[in-house]
Amino acid sequence: MTGLPSHTQVIIVGGGVIGCSIAYHLAEKDIDVTLIERKSLTCGTTWHAAGLVGQLRATKNLTKMAKYSTELYQKLNSMDDLSTGFKQNGSLSIAENVSRYEELSRGVSMGRNFGLEIEEMSFEKMKEKYSLLNFQNIDDDVKGGFFHPNDGQINPVDITMCLAKEARRMGCKIIENNKVLSFDQEEDKVTRVITEMGSINCDKIVIAAGMWSREIGKMCGVSIPLHACEHFYALTEFSSEIPRDLPVLRIPDSQMYVKEDAGKLLIGAFEKKAKPWGMNGIPENFEFDSLPNDLEHFGPILMNAMSRLPILNELGIQSYFNGPESFTPDDRYYLGKVPYKENIFVSAGFNSIGIQSAGGVGKVMSEWIVNDKSKVDLWDVDIARVLDFQDDSDYLRERSSETLGLLYKLHWPYYQYETARNKIQSPLFDILKSNGACFGEAAGWERPNWYTSANQEAKYEYSYGRQNWFENAREECDAVRSNIGLFELTSFSKFIIKGKDSANFLNYVCVSDMNTSIGKITYTQLLNEEAGTEADITITRLENNKYLYVTAPTSHNKDLFCLFKFKGVIFLTINSSSNPRYIPKHNTNLTSSF
Repeated sequence: MTGLPSHTQVIIVGGGVIGCSIAYHLAEKDIDVTLIERKSLTCGTTWHAAGLVGQLRATKNLTKMAKYSTELYQKLNSMDDLSTGFKQNGSLSIAENVSRYEELSRGVSMGRNFGLEIEEMSFEKMKEKYSLLNFQNIDDDVKGGFFHPNDGQINPVDITMCLAKEARRMGCKIIENNKVLSFDQEEDKVTRVITEMGSINCDKIVIAAGMWSREIGKMCGVSIPLHACEHFYALTEFSSEIPRDLPVLRIPDSQMYVKEDAGKLLIGAFEKKAKPWGMNGIPENFEFDSLPNDLEHFGPILMNAMSRLPILNELGIQSYFNGPESFTPDDRYYLGKVPYKENIFVSAGFNSIGIQSAGGVGKVMSEWIVNDKSKVDLWDVDIARVLDFQDDSDYLRERSSETLGLLYKLHWPYYQYETARNKIQSPLFDILKSNGACFGEAAGWERPNWYTSANQEAKYEYSYGRQNWFENAREECDAVRSNIGLFELTSFSKFIIKGKDSANFLNYVCVSDMNTSIGKITYTQLLNEEAGTEADITITRLENNKYLYVTAPTSHNKDLFCLFKFKGVIFLTINSSSNPRYIPKHNTNLTSSF
């Protein structure tokens, strides 16, 4: 369909697997939806994705979403006129050192608690499941492996086209080769999307444009900090010796994954230090493009693969591939409603897990869009966590070089980012540093996590056991408990709430009684309309009609706009990291309606 509607309830910008999944799920709910794609469906990142479908994620809700993706792909693949290429051959993850084995074991325990079936395998069983593996010197370099029978692989283009076909069948309009040029807004609400073919009035929009999402966001005043990196893989020649039922193989210590593909092997890499791409913008004509190969960069990982899979020494490489994918500063994607906009939603920055996430993302996003809120706790991927300082090109380029590698790096407890540091420092930074502070990062702030003892280096030594700062933290806790401590709270976000009815207002939105004595600090929770918890906070009564609201720095924008939706409250942000753009425009006194 090429004709533009004059009005649609929801406009989705972006025709990759994520945008098409959201369109499919909205159409299932009888929502009038139009999807706009600048070129062709799948032409950005989706078409060259590896197509791995795993289920175990970091939280229960994200795991549920991944499980739903598998169920959806099975359902679509079973329909007579659809084919997704979905193969549920399972996946095998191998640990090449003791720490990795500990990490995988913990993940297995968590996954089983989430309802996943996972099997620990002996070397014999791993060899039986994946006959191409070489286990020489197993006492030195392999500590164990775990098999996930319900994982699998899929053809990324096929699943996207299936979702698009079904969305069209249910009434969705999908318009390709139609670039979005701008947006008309009334205050904080998008009213019209202007495209190359014309304009469309709308009720809501969804930005699901992959690595273009940051650019699209800027058009309507939305910060979507992400950056593209180069992602490498190689595809071997065909061999009859490659079994067709091989599970997906992950060996994260060697920074590689392998999948069987029509009698060939695809070897992919998540190298420790990535190559950021697109610093000067994405070319206007970019469509199904690949990037120049870099064997010097990819070669060491390919050598690891040849050692673990000897058949690679006999096969030729049919093709090397390098394509861009977008990564976020914390390796977690962005979902949900933009807190400072009335009708803009985001689904982007999938850090190489867009295919396995797409089904569940489409489901939860469709509910979020219809209800203007999520029915499940997805704070770890909520777009509301984005902070102003992150939307900086230098910061994103530097951080993305680390976050791609973190996908397969050991996920140590209390890990501290190494790149893009020292972005925000408190006035006491030098004093704290001279007193032995070992700093970590929180929302861009350099904060002292612990203090060194004599002759101790201010540096983390990571472990799954007690880390090198354990005794330091114990001594600090003992000192505060038995004596007195001084806490430096510069990094925390702070708002002033004032007005003649402040106490009544806070009693309405908080758990605790706010009609307290002046100077008293109350630890409490901010609630939403359904009495669910929105924030963990402290509130200090400064005067009869004036309170200080203190929250975590990562919750700055979320809390500010969660509060401001109650009209009639004055907020004066006094956190030096705040961006005035995010201060509400209409400040009025409290009313007496609470």
